[in-house]
Amino acid sequence: MDRRKFLSGTLSAAAAATLSTVVNSAGASSGGMRPRPNVLLLMADQHKRSCMGAYGDGVAITPNLDRLAAQSVRFTSGYCNNPVCTPSRASLMTGLYSHHLEAQDNSLPYAPRHRTIAHHFNRAGYLTALIGKMHWVDAQSHGFEYRLEFNDWFQYLGPKAKLYAEELGQPNSGAGLPEIDDLWREEGDPWKGYRESDDRKGAVSIGRVSKLEEKDHFDSFVARESVRFLKNYGKQDQPFFLISSFLKPHDPFMPAQRFAEMFRPEDMKLPASWGKADLNNIPEEVRRSIEYNAPMPEVSDPAQAKKHIAFYYANLAQMDDCVGQVIKAIEDLDLDRDTIICYTSDHGEMLGDLGLWQKFQLYEGSCGVPLMIRVPGKQAGVCRTPVSLVSFSATIAELCCIEQTSPNDGVSFADLVSTHTPPKPHGPVFAEYSLNNSHAKSMIRDGNLKYTYWTHDTPELYDLNRDPEELHNLARNPMYAADVERLRQKLFAWNRPTGK
Repeated sequence: MDRRKFLSGTLSAAAAATLSTVVNSAGASSGGMRPRPNVLLLMADQHKRSCMGAYGDGVAITPNLDRLAAQSVRFTSGYCNNPVCTPSRASLMTGLYSHHLEAQDNSLPYAPRHRTIAHHFNRAGYLTALIGKMHWVDAQSHGFEYRLEFNDWFQYLGPKAKLYAEELGQPNSGAGLPEIDDLWREEGDPWKGYRESDDRKGAVSIGRVSKLEEKDHFDSFVARESVRFLKNYGKQDQPFFLISSFLKPHDPFMPAQRFAEMFRPEDMKLPASWGKADLNNIPEEVRRSIEYNAPMPEVSDPAQAKKHIAFYYANLAQMDDCVGQVIKAIEDLDLDRDTIICYTSDHGEMLGDLGLWQKFQLYEGSCGVPLMIRVPGKQAGVCRTPVSLVSFSATIAELCCIEQTSPNDGVSFADLVSTHTPPKPHGPVFAEYSLNNSHAKSMIRDGNLKYTYWTHDTPELYDLNRDPEELHNLARNPMYAADVERLRQKLFAWNRPTGK
């Protein structure tokens, strides 16, 4: 019996049974190997959790993600572990927290001794593939056998790479130019003097229509090459683990024309918390960021802020369209019955919440991420239990009956994919940022309370049930002193950040 027939038969079993139980109970196939499902991880960059139709956003145009959400277990409280690209992706890949890795900012790689999810799936006989952004910072393959990233896209673009260099305006490894910082470190920016500058006031443009044709965008490249991979390798007996990782909605905020036309700046609304932050009761660093956004000084003007929001949503719509192309290929190739499909982002985007922009914060807009897991034959639903991307590796490994052979901080939440409610305690969620410098901070969410410890700044405590906008810092409220102490002790038992 082949893997497709096996799974299509067994996955009609009761929805309460986990996929891992189904596969384990099946025994060996006729070829002597236990059938296992394919895995497709669709990944965005800087996708704010709330910015999706399925999460209640009436502005976002995300029909493909919404359709996937309707077939998935959708987590309403998913968190990254470090709200910046390289450290967050390192935790996702290895199942290790940032304080257990060398990758603690966007310029530091992590050592080859740390095994990734690709190593675990390789060992189990999977063909592993990464197509798109992973921001490794160096040239390691980290276990992936098939790999296409920014440098391959630049080869595809040829002379049109100049248009993209102009969209970025300066070196920005987070957006792939260069993909590896060290390549330009000695000689400097090779595009200097060859770009046509625009009128931006900071490092990041508010947004405009891209000069690249839609087919030439990085996200189109990722979708096209993912479809090619599925056509070439999806029907083989060997199962695959494919990550299709898009750049959008991350800057540059320059979507193709047809997506830019979907959103008018004058129709955008500023966030409910815009202008409402209590500047006397928040960390000094946050106050300064609200008063002046260095990457985009223009956003202090409400009209410019609305323009930026419109281009963010346009970027998001374009990424959703590319996601749809990959999912359609899965369906057209009749792979949907034995492929687990997941969607998430490396971190969020403040998008004006509290007057803040970009990521780097431990507030919901920045640290919260969308997370959906679709298992063939499983009942869709919504899970409100807080979960962490550090546990993704352990979770997907359990769903596929894969043994992880190296240290792992994550705790599988595969049970939540089956029941949507926790039959066992899942404990608090942790995150950290800017370790080993003066901006170091760490967060714990335990139940409805979220506490953030700053090494050299004002602590924060929010009751997310009563205050989802995080406007009322309770850390200095005497009524919450016991909660502050309890959460601080739990946080320090996990890891106490040390600022320089």
